[in-house]
Amino acid sequence: MGPSKLVIFGTEAIARIAHFYFTRMSSDYQVCAFTVDREYIRANSFCDLPIVAYEEVADRFPPNDFSMFVAIGYTKMNKVREAKYHAAKGLGYSLASFISPQCSFLTDIPIGDNCLIMEDNTIQPFAQIGNDVIMWSGNHVGHDAVIEDHCFLTSHVVVSGFTKIGHNSFLGVNATLRDAITIAPETLVGAGAVIMKDTVEKGVYLPPRPVLFDKKSDEIAIS
Repeated sequence: MGPSKLVIFGTEAIARIAHFYFTRMSSDYQVCAFTVDREYIRANSFCDLPIVAYEEVADRFPPNDFSMFVAIGYTKMNKVREAKYHAAKGLGYSLASFISPQCSFLTDIPIGDNCLIMEDNTIQPFAQIGNDVIMWSGNHVGHDAVIEDHCFLTSHVVVSGFTKIGHNSFLGVNATLRDAITIAPETLVGAGAVIMKDTVEKGVYLPPRPVLFDKKSDEIAIS
């Protein structure tokens, strides 16, 4: 764990969410400022804290005194967040992670840095979670599963035991992965998809689309 004072990279929705969790549910960090590239600054403050240009952040909030959390979503299969992750480490920052106290965290294997694991996730024994992984609320990660770096799990994803998720993958809401399969790097699994075998790298897996029935809802008898 690095310095307890924290700078968050980003001024969009995920940065606001990260600020909420680090401020309301973590006694380890104190959020002090936000930073983005100068060209994206649109205001002087965010969440009542100052915004500083990333080009100046190391001078104004030096890495010896401040940690950083990169709060960027899954744009370009998480590669935008990955690039800023490496840039922040290159400046010498320690990258903070957050695990909700409402997460059932049962593995003894420490998670990586720059992770955000929200409430109601279940992380079973012997599971491994790498660096820069975001897990929205309500996912299940089975025993001995592996989630590699720079992944994004939305909500209510089921990762069965012994499954491996390759780096830079994205799993949509209610996706289900059977046990002992490999999700190749940069796989996109759409909401509601059920994956029963290994995927191919950069593959996109979508479930069948719902079909519009030929009757109106008030014509259907619901007992």
